[in-house]
Amino acid sequence: MQITELRLINFRNYSEQYFSFSPIKNIIIGNNGVGKTNIIEAIHYLSITKSFRTIDDQMVIKAMETCAVVEGTIKNKILNKYKIIIDKTGKKVFIDQNQIKRISDYISNINIVLFNPEDLKLIKDNPSTHRKLINMELSGLDNEYLKILSIYNKILKQRNTYLKSMLINGMIPRDYLDILTDKLIDYGIKINKIRSDFIKEINEYLGKNYQKITKKEGLILKYVSDYSDLSKSEIVKKYNLIYKKELNYGKTTFGVHLDDFIFFIDGWLAKDFLSEGEQKNAIISFKLAEINVYINQKKTMPILILDDLFSELDQEKITKIIRFFKKNIQIFITTTDLSVINEKILRNSKVFDIKKDKIKEKYYE
Repeated sequence: MQITELRLINFRNYSEQYFSFSPIKNIIIGNNGVGKTNIIEAIHYLSITKSFRTIDDQMVIKAMETCAVVEGTIKNKILNKYKIIIDKTGKKVFIDQNQIKRISDYISNINIVLFNPEDLKLIKDNPSTHRKLINMELSGLDNEYLKILSIYNKILKQRNTYLKSMLINGMIPRDYLDILTDKLIDYGIKINKIRSDFIKEINEYLGKNYQKITKKEGLILKYVSDYSDLSKSEIVKKYNLIYKKELNYGKTTFGVHLDDFIFFIDGWLAKDFLSEGEQKNAIISFKLAEINVYINQKKTMPILILDDLFSELDQEKITKIIRFFKKNIQIFITTTDLSVINEKILRNSKVFDIKKDKIKEKYYE
């Protein structure tokens, strides 16, 4: 899979800009603040209709403008045109000029694996952040997951509202709560299965990748869930046991909305045991494992985006990472300094030199 063209209108700092990309390697160089990350943000946005930098869609619209447009041509056996229009009312998505009514039907058509320094939050931050990041990865891989997760969250909201109503008014019957609980369990079991299968497949490659990069063993990603290893009847029993507790709290205190994903190295918490650079290598190993998952499940090579990968890694580590790159994968790299990039990567690459007022393009032979 490749993105051959990208057109931006009023997206971030770009009033109107057109890009034609190399099918192999694209290197975007520029000082901080000139807009190099905005380009890969646009590609990511075109893929999953969300930014990896903000949860507010309005932030991607250029200052003093009312709407933004991201449009790209994707080659995956055939050429398809994708477009997203963002304005104050929300966003509209199109494939080949046809508006797609449900965003969940649009997502996962463009396959992207993105490494960004913010991904270190997958190791460092709290369970809520871990879930958010894994949900984004899974939604890009399979839009059915996004649909199931959306339904689960809707039922969860309804269940919490009903629990609060029962707390305020003791005369409200429990029957409807049991119906909501049953639905919550059914969708929760589906989510648990998808997440569990994903993490299991990631772990088939994760430790090997990390060992090849660092020569250290024992990296795994553990999936921690209330639903793991429980049958539906056992989950129902658990909800019955905590009924009074949930009623007092006025919210659901058990379920896949509380899941966590934790990196371990030789049985130790990675966030406590690994240095900043080692954590970065762990996330890179995870992203490389994702490429294999895409190949296995989607039968296609995803687009790989490496945002600011080379700022903290030495040339030896970078060389080892290079070995993972497949010849038929399209790569985007952002950097502030070309000299930190190995000659092997520069060869046969297209370079976009981003200045404040113009963009220079050149090919490295």
